[in-house]
Amino acid sequence: MSLAPDNTEILARARADLRMGVPIVLTDDQGAALVLAAETLDAQRLADVRALGNDLVLAITARRAETLKARAYDGDLARIEVPTDATLPWVLGVADPADDLKTPMKGPLISARDGSADLHRIALKLTKAARLLPAALMLPLTGAEDFVATHALTSVDAAQALPLLEMTSPLHPVVSARLPLEVSEAGRLHVFRPEDGGEEHYAIEIGKPARDKPVLARLHSACFTGDLMGSLKCDCGPQLRGALAQMGAAGQGLLLYLNQEGRGIGLANKMRAYSLQDQGFDTVAANHRLGFEDDERDFRIGAHILKTMGFSAVRLLTNNPSKIAMMEANDISVIERVPLQVGENAHNRAYLATKAAKSGHLL
Repeated sequence: MSLAPDNTEILARARADLRMGVPIVLTDDQGAALVLAAETLDAQRLADVRALGNDLVLAITARRAETLKARAYDGDLARIEVPTDATLPWVLGVADPADDLKTPMKGPLISARDGSADLHRIALKLTKAARLLPAALMLPLTGAEDFVATHALTSVDAAQALPLLEMTSPLHPVVSARLPLEVSEAGRLHVFRPEDGGEEHYAIEIGKPARDKPVLARLHSACFTGDLMGSLKCDCGPQLRGALAQMGAAGQGLLLYLNQEGRGIGLANKMRAYSLQDQGFDTVAANHRLGFEDDERDFRIGAHILKTMGFSAVRLLTNNPSKIAMMEANDISVIERVPLQVGENAHNRAYLATKAAKSGHLL
């Protein structure tokens, strides 16, 4: 018998540590590295890490490297050598694009090109999973096992972590209960919890849709600003209410409310993107400057919930072809795409145009 955490639980600890500014250690068969999230780094920890050696690098994504005109020799990422006199503002300036226009010249930035970038790649996946800026300060370690024990750090085996980071965490139903709604008194809320300690996801069932027929369904990504606050910068709130209204009128349907705020980058990073949009960048360019892809969401979650609830075919309320492709790729037949074109206004017109031009939305 063992009460020790398994690999999934160790990754959950690692994400929590990075969010709090606590270092973790990544190991593989080629060595080990100390990892700190750039966003939660403080001056004292930087000084302490600096005292361990001068081979520091700052791992950033290729998207962020492109913005900084830095070489991404590793393809999807760049390992920026940290100068021996680099201060905390220097690290944050490379990681965070907030002041890019004020101080456009960050360099010269020298990218490492020798050695493996495998641990750096996993470090960036972990910072993304922790909903932090995708930038990690890293230092090679020798004697990692003793170092971990001395400093009581979380140690992550890269070979065991990578498959878990690339898969969708299994989801389990927690509870369901009747929930009368404005659009239908025959509402029911189902809560699903992932094994990896991530955000819970919800299914709102309207009526009693037959499991052997295509269900009118929507995969809706959480949007605090639009769904709750009535933001005019996006069309999320009108889409949410419009989808529920259609389901209420039809007497049945299923709305999956997936906690993937800001196209999967989290609310804080979404607000960073909004700030960049205020500087003149469109929604896609803002995500790229932050170091993210156009869309970091995992729609496999929706397919899993549908199958768990007994559905295999949908009439999908969406303007996004990517959702259709992901459903089909995960054994959910999309019998019909039901357009959901609502909520355009003067504040979000450019945003919607960008979604159509750059992300292929059918608007």
